[in-house]
Amino acid sequence: MKKPNKMKQQEFELVLQEGEGQYIEFKEIISGLDKEIVAFANSSGGKIFLGVDDKSEVKGIKITNKLKSQIQDIARNCDPSIVVDLEKVNNVLIVNVEEGKNKPYFCKDGFYIRMGANSQKMKRNEIIEVVKNNTQFDFDNIYCRNKNGFDFKKFSDFLKKWHIKTDLNNLDILRSMKLVDENKNFSNASFLLFAEDVQNIFPYAYLECVLFKDEEGVNIIDRKRINGDLFEQLNEGMIFIKKHLKVKYEFPDERRREIYDVPIRALEEALVNALIHRDYSFRGSNISLFIYPNKIEILSPGGLAPGFGKNDFGNISIRRNELVADIFSKTDYVEKIGRGVKRMKNLCNEQGNSEPKFNINSFFIISFDFHEFKDVPKNVPKNVPKKLSSEERRYKILEKIRLNEEFTKRSLAVEFGVDAKEIQRDIKKLKDKIEFIGSKKGGKWRLKK
Repeated sequence: MKKPNKMKQQEFELVLQEGEGQYIEFKEIISGLDKEIVAFANSSGGKIFLGVDDKSEVKGIKITNKLKSQIQDIARNCDPSIVVDLEKVNNVLIVNVEEGKNKPYFCKDGFYIRMGANSQKMKRNEIIEVVKNNTQFDFDNIYCRNKNGFDFKKFSDFLKKWHIKTDLNNLDILRSMKLVDENKNFSNASFLLFAEDVQNIFPYAYLECVLFKDEEGVNIIDRKRINGDLFEQLNEGMIFIKKHLKVKYEFPDERRREIYDVPIRALEEALVNALIHRDYSFRGSNISLFIYPNKIEILSPGGLAPGFGKNDFGNISIRRNELVADIFSKTDYVEKIGRGVKRMKNLCNEQGNSEPKFNINSFFIISFDFHEFKDVPKNVPKNVPKKLSSEERRYKILEKIRLNEEFTKRSLAVEFGVDAKEIQRDIKKLKDKIEFIGSKKGGKWRLKK
């Protein structure tokens, strides 16, 4: 086993801040250590921090030669034997586990594989199938020497947005996140997430959004190709969805609540899953988002991960792109435990929608049927309900300005079913939030900074 670089104090503090993930496990005691060692060896390797609890609090552990010998014996008793490297940081003992070369590995309790922040038990034949077909799992953690195109500012903005604070320089943080290896080679995942021009490196890694007029998908009303990194594709994709779905307003407890054709959180979950789990080695195709009059579909190239059948879907979580998934787990977009399918079903049930449908072959297709809102006419322009209150109209005007939509006071009056003077009063009430730029004829409204 190649001896890893000794962990710096700043790296250790960063790990505590980030918490458990695809490559990090916290344990207070050595009980069940064999399960974690086997899981990392069957996956892409990782580090086990002994003396840290699940809440990232350092409890410490008494580090003795006897304890070190116990850990080495536990690793050797796995089948096949696993070689681990031990490292001490303060009163915490780090067990470094490399990805195994003789998969699958077995401990007394069975076969395990690392899935996000958890180690999941699997059947032996399932692991064998994964091992036989694991080339598709390697795409996002393939490293190359060329770092041209990586946008360090994007990465810095990501750290700031998600409150990841450390004294380490960006390169050391990237290495800690496995986006860069020990030889300063950048991974494919690093470019998918933070490249200046992702499509220049991966031409098919984009999101195409289409709004159809008919249920057969023949006549197109709106179409948008969304380039950029995976976070940009997610944000722009959700804007497209919100722009074209009908919405109903409720005011429980005097708070505004928006109810869309499909629960927005379920659609975000589906789009996140598509971006994380698509097969990026699949050339000639992209992720597609189709909105029909009666449903919305998200299509992702690659189908199910190798070795997993349709009966496993929704019960066993497998991440095709571990590095990409691990970075997303540091955000609010996904939870650490891979239960996205159940969450989507629950969200739809709570709103009264039918559960999403799944079609899994060479493509992974998820389809959401629209909920019928009896009090929202289907022929409302731009999917905006009529008889809005003045507060609701102003909110819609702000949304149009934010989305850079073109409109006039007359078009708003027609759309909202009110007199143009009402729109004039709405604009006046919004003067503290918006401003007009450009000439009277060719200018436009924009949000104040």
